[in-house]
Amino acid sequence: MKNTVVPGAPLFRDPIYDGAADPVIIWNKQEQSWWIFYTNRRAAAVNHGFSYVHGTDIGIASSDDWGKTWIYRGTARGLEYEKGRNTYWAPEIMEYEGVYHMYVSYVRGIPATWDCKRTILHYTSGNLWDWTLQGPLALSSDRVIDACVVRCPDSTWKMWYKDEVHDSHTYTAYSEDLYHWTAGGAEITDCPHEGPNVFFFKHHYWMITDPWEGLGVYRSDDLKLWDRCPNILAQPGSRTDDGTIAAHADVLVHKDRAYIFYFTHPEVSREERSNPDFVWEYRHRRTSLQVAELKVEGEQLVCDRDHVDIDLG
Repeated sequence: MKNTVVPGAPLFRDPIYDGAADPVIIWNKQEQSWWIFYTNRRAAAVNHGFSYVHGTDIGIASSDDWGKTWIYRGTARGLEYEKGRNTYWAPEIMEYEGVYHMYVSYVRGIPATWDCKRTILHYTSGNLWDWTLQGPLALSSDRVIDACVVRCPDSTWKMWYKDEVHDSHTYTAYSEDLYHWTAGGAEITDCPHEGPNVFFFKHHYWMITDPWEGLGVYRSDDLKLWDRCPNILAQPGSRTDDGTIAAHADVLVHKDRAYIFYFTHPEVSREERSNPDFVWEYRHRRTSLQVAELKVEGEQLVCDRDHVDIDLG
């Protein structure tokens, strides 16, 4: 049965702080609906420096009409790692054998600068609401964020993440059981970037990254060696809040179609983005979630962000 809909644009804006970013989409088996988890940036709060990107919860939005409209549901519960008000970013969530796993970036407190230690925490849940800490991961440095986890053909698990100590390149880790991880080495090193996201589609593995000039694309046949492809979503779109570059994305492959969920800073111009002395006000800090469809033409990934319909039935 087809459930094709034309999603709203923007797909979702956080009604509390207006700072939805870093989305990940998953099917909630218990509720029988699609859920998006996201970094709940505090764009509309009183801030100074970069405090608005810290002190963030993991927000939840859900859709019961196959992705056409989304409603705010609250925040993930049980993520408290230390006492105080702390920072959670960029969740990676997947389900395996009836257990949901979350790998989320963590920062102590609410720093007003980018200069702070970061780690990745692992949680599990049976219902996507209530989470139990399984522990921090020992990876390649003390400034790691943006985990992505995929099961390999040999049934082991591989993680990709951003290592800011090592030139903001993508590094790796490996696991037999999703709980115990062994750090690997560097894998994507051609430019600084963040937010690696890996998926299989149309006979190839693909990796999407965010090099802050649209989204980077890489293609692989073995999840080890990657060929660089042209960037996508670097040119402005025409839909509401989509007239700028896309940032930090997640890809859902469903019924032989691939959908990319990303966020934008709708009111930041190219000139403002490239000015290191520019002071961001609320209108620049606010973000919106969007969705578009990915297709393969030849050996390249392409995306038409202006004409979007999705089938999540």
